[in-house]
Amino acid sequence: MTEEVLHRVESGVSWITLNRPEAMNAVTWDQRERVIGLLGEASADPGVRAVVVTATGKGFCAGADLRGAPSTAGGGSSERVAGDVARMIRLGAQRLITAVLDCEKPVLAAVNGTAAGIGAHLALACDLVIAAESARFIEVFVRRGLVPDGGGAYLLPRLVGPQKAKELMFFGDAVPAAEAERLGLVNRVVPGEELETTAREWAERLAQGPTRALALTKQLVNASLDGGRTAALAAEATAQEINMTTADANEGVASFVERRSPKYLGR
Repeated sequence: MTEEVLHRVESGVSWITLNRPEAMNAVTWDQRERVIGLLGEASADPGVRAVVVTATGKGFCAGADLRGAPSTAGGGSSERVAGDVARMIRLGAQRLITAVLDCEKPVLAAVNGTAAGIGAHLALACDLVIAAESARFIEVFVRRGLVPDGGGAYLLPRLVGPQKAKELMFFGDAVPAAEAERLGLVNRVVPGEELETTAREWAERLAQGPTRALALTKQLVNASLDGGRTAALAAEATAQEINMTTADANEGVASFVERRSPKYLGR
């Protein structure tokens, strides 16, 4: 059976690749659990200093594939009980998005094709997004009469503002890569044949950086979107206090004084 999530670590970069091209990488329960596990491993492994999430074939992720998912009703019954759907969302799509947001290493999405539903949210939860020219982002939920899940109503307004977020979610129109870049959903658009090379360049550059400082910076930015100025400034001071105990911070200051390029070790 073909492995549904490919994984390798190269030059300090954990490459996580969805591998169900025949299904446009609609994510299964097993795939989701594997990706969540790999993101957790990346946080804990000092040898991993950046993460790339990408996919094979023409689609990045066409959404959730619930076939084969464990029953949420319990007791072997297929009858839906109040609370089942909310539990499924909390333990499924929301855990996946949270794993990306909480990963202690910078996470880069290399979007090779259509990213729809939870697939779009998976990409948008990443710290940086590089998209192939053929990529499209679709808030597909409204087409199925559904409410966006997987953090969509949390992520989109913070990226494009509430009015644009509502337009994307109310109509469910496909957003081409170039338009996604203009809106701020994507950092850079490149020809499809250059996607992996560009993602590797960015990821390896991140992997050569001060890993703990990047983790704390990510935490500060994410937290700033949820709190006020007082809390943000207090968190910033605390983060800098913690960061100044790291070897990389000492190296950064020493290299500046000595007028040389820093050599960060991720510690």
